[in-house]
Amino acid sequence: MVRLFKHYVPYAVVFLGLLDALLLLTAAEWAWTIRAHQIGMAITPIADRALPLMSFAVALQMAMVAVGVYSPEALQSHKFAAARLLVAISLGVIFLSVIYFMLPGTTLWRSNSLYAMALAFGLLMTMRVASQRVFGGEAFKRRVLILGAGQRALRISRLAERDGAGFVVVGHVEMTEGQSVIPTAIARANIENLSDHVLRLNASEVVLAIEERRNAMPLADLIRLRTTGVHVNEVSTFLERETGRIDLRSTNPSWLIFSDGFTSGRRISSIFKRVFDVTASLVLLVIALPLILLGALAVKLDSRGPAFFRQTRVGIYGATFDLVKLRSMRTDAEADGKAKWAEKDDPRVTRVGKWIRLLRIDELPQVWSVLKGDMSFVGPRPERPEFVADLEEKLVYYAERHMVKPGITGWAQINYPYGASLQDARAKLEYDLYYAKNYTPFLDILILLQTIRVVLWPEGAR
Repeated sequence: MVRLFKHYVPYAVVFLGLLDALLLLTAAEWAWTIRAHQIGMAITPIADRALPLMSFAVALQMAMVAVGVYSPEALQSHKFAAARLLVAISLGVIFLSVIYFMLPGTTLWRSNSLYAMALAFGLLMTMRVASQRVFGGEAFKRRVLILGAGQRALRISRLAERDGAGFVVVGHVEMTEGQSVIPTAIARANIENLSDHVLRLNASEVVLAIEERRNAMPLADLIRLRTTGVHVNEVSTFLERETGRIDLRSTNPSWLIFSDGFTSGRRISSIFKRVFDVTASLVLLVIALPLILLGALAVKLDSRGPAFFRQTRVGIYGATFDLVKLRSMRTDAEADGKAKWAEKDDPRVTRVGKWIRLLRIDELPQVWSVLKGDMSFVGPRPERPEFVADLEEKLVYYAERHMVKPGITGWAQINYPYGASLQDARAKLEYDLYYAKNYTPFLDILILLQTIRVVLWPEGAR
């Protein structure tokens, strides 16, 4: 994988993205030339229209990222890719309209854009059909040898079997006796030279996944492998890279302390984040105010009680604040005074509440909390103090998710469906820790774009 601004991106996605950018520029230029011939206009040097061509390519590629065109499913299925490309092109129209409104004269003419979008769809789909075996096959997969044959090694092997996995396991080496759960593992004692074994398997990476590292670290093997040019990784770092989350089952305190991340060097990024939050929240409050008022009116007409409700949530460094949302449940939802998780098909949700939750309209008043500084647009979801107290006792490192400001959307929200159990909280914590560890403005932009996918396909909304 390529690490861009501390975030891991598969080689196939990077290469495909670069090809797509080239094809989008080609489609825009081709469309401009066709239209110029139709109206009898002279063909000027391409540099004269570089900005409109670039705006077209950037707008459509942002839309493609937003709707999941580069997801593993899109790399594996032509139908999935075609459907998402059509949505992306439709969304690109909106992005181009915003660019035209903010920077008039920097986009293609409407007739050019129409031709360019049709040509872009044809070129992008043709390229995907022609190269599916390359991007969806093993050409871009790393060959991994696992040192270990226990449960950790088994988890990596199962991860490699998933669709869209970026690596293939070429073998296991059993480092200690009595721990093997992989029948095909070769005992270390039966391998005369581990470096030669790695070369024979053509492995590009070795992952240390032994169950107990105390007094069992194969230092001589690791040093020899590393000095011969083989990439050596520890299981926690490997799983972080491949899954986009911090694996709590393999992570230990020393790894969190000494690994890359949680750096103070992101102070400038935090300033950028706050400037963006203030600017975007002011604009969004003005734009969304009519929708918030309509939602409030619908809530009042549908059920008795206030249109808005306040609820105490835990923010950065454990400080509490009042969160404001449109009310989507009955006023007696917690008549017994006990905090309850939302459930699937929760009977406490009102008729209007079901729809405003599905469309995320109930979340819009939270923009006020962003403007005040209690929240950010991107960050872990703020939980209620009652839930936090319980989860901090049951989940290790849960308090560390409060080292960053909570958000309306976040890495966990776009990667994991809504959950209301301890297991769900654990999975979402792993994503939240990844965000807290690897935060950059690039990751924020990626999350904001992919939130559009969650809104368009609202699986799991409650």
